[in-house]
Amino acid sequence: MASAALAVASPAASAVAARSKVLGGGKNQGRNGCRVGITRKSFGHVMMALAVDVSRFEGVPMAPPDPILGVSEAFKADKNDLKLNLGVGAYRTEELQPYVLNVVKKAENLMLEKGENKEYLPIEGLAAFNKATAELLLGADNPVIKQGLVATLQSLSGTGSLRLAAAFIQRYFPEAKVLISSPTWGNHKNIFNDARVPWSEYRYYDPKTVGLDFEGMIADIEAAPEGSFVLLHGCAHNPTGIDPTPEQWEKIADVIQEKKHMPFFDVAYQGFASGSLDEDAFSVRLFVKRGMEVFVAQSYSKNLGLYAERVGAINVVCSAPEVADRVKSQLKRLARPMYSNPPIHGARIVANVVGDPTMFGEWKQEMEQMAGRIKNVRQKLYDSLSAKDKSGKDWSFILRQIGMFSYTGLNKAQVKLFLLVHMAHAIQLPIAH
Repeated sequence: MASAALAVASPAASAVAARSKVLGGGKNQGRNGCRVGITRKSFGHVMMALAVDVSRFEGVPMAPPDPILGVSEAFKADKNDLKLNLGVGAYRTEELQPYVLNVVKKAENLMLEKGENKEYLPIEGLAAFNKATAELLLGADNPVIKQGLVATLQSLSGTGSLRLAAAFIQRYFPEAKVLISSPTWGNHKNIFNDARVPWSEYRYYDPKTVGLDFEGMIADIEAAPEGSFVLLHGCAHNPTGIDPTPEQWEKIADVIQEKKHMPFFDVAYQGFASGSLDEDAFSVRLFVKRGMEVFVAQSYSKNLGLYAERVGAINVVCSAPEVADRVKSQLKRLARPMYSNPPIHGARIVANVVGDPTMFGEWKQEMEQMAGRIKNVRQKLYDSLSAKDKSGKDWSFILRQIGMFSYTGLNKAQVKLFLLVHMAHAIQLPIAH
C-alpha cells in the first residue's frame, strides 16, 4: 500500500516529485516501510512537500478464495430466495437452518448448573473427553485401550488433528510419502502441503461405474514405496459417498500390512453415516484388530453438530505402552507452539453426553434420525430422477452411496442443464427442449 501527501505551490512541483522518487529520503534511505520526504524552498516559499509510505507487505499477493468456503460466501451474497448452499457439508433442517441437537442443549445446561470454570486445559486436552473419544472410536472393551496402547490428544476438530499428525510425520518420518484418494476432501492436500509432507494420489473414483475403482486403488497402494502413510476415509467418503465393502476393507488391510504402510484414518462421520457408531467404526477397528499401528483423526462437527466448537482428537494406536507414551509426548510438544492447549466447551459437551447413559442414548437416537433423513432424501432423489429421466441411465448408485455427499457421474454441461431445468421448474418458467 502506498500513500502520498502533496502540497503544490509551483509548476516545478511535478519535477521535484519525480526527483524525490529517485533521490530517496536521505539518512532514512534503505529503511523498509519508512516515510520518505523532500522539501524544497525558493525565495522563502515552500514549493512542495512529499511524503510516501512503502508497505513491508508490498510483495504479498492476494490469495485465491477457498474453493469450498468461497461457495458459502457466494451463497450468503446471493439474494435469490430459492438458493441452496451446496458448499460446506453441514446438516440442515427442512427450513434450511443449522440443527442444534437436543442432547447438546441438555449437556450445555448441565455445564451451567455445575458452574464449571474456564481454566486452561492441559496440552493433551480434557481427560474425560480423551477417554470417551477413544472408547467411541475403538470400543470401550478394546484390548488396545486396556493395555494403554492408544495415545490420544484432543485437538482442533478434524482439520487440527490432521495438521498435528502431518507435523508429526514431517518431523519423525521425513522421507515418507502420504497417499491420498482421488478425489478427496479439498483440505487434505492443503494440510500436507502446509506441513511440507509429500503426497501422491491413489485411484478411488471410477466414472464408468460411478463407484469405487477398487482394482486401481489396490494397485496404487501396492506400488507405493514401502512404509508410506495411506490416508483412508473411515466411512462416508468425502466427496464421493462411496465406501469399500467389508470384504474390500479386508483386502485393503492385507495390502497395507504386506507393504508395511501406515494406515491413517480420517473419521469425520462416525454414527452420522449409517446411524450406528459401531458400524461406522468398522474399518478402523478392523485394522486395529490385526495388530497394526494406526493414526486416526476424529471430528465431532457432524455427529454432534459441534461445527463451530472445533472439537476432535488425534489417536495413535501403538505397539507397546511405552511407545504410546513417547508418541503422545511428542504430539504434545508439537501442539504447544501451535495452539498451546485446546478449547474446553465442546470437549465437555462430548464428555457429558458420552458419560451419561441417558444422554448417550438420546444422542444415538438423534444420530439415527439424522442419518435416516439423509437416506430418505437419497431415496426421494432416486425416485424422482428415475421417474423423470427417460435416457435409461441407472441412478441406483445414489442409494449405494452413503452420507452427505454424492457423485452423480454427470459432466459439467449436464450439471448446468440439470440445474437450469430444475430451477425453471421451481419458478415455473417454460423450457425449450
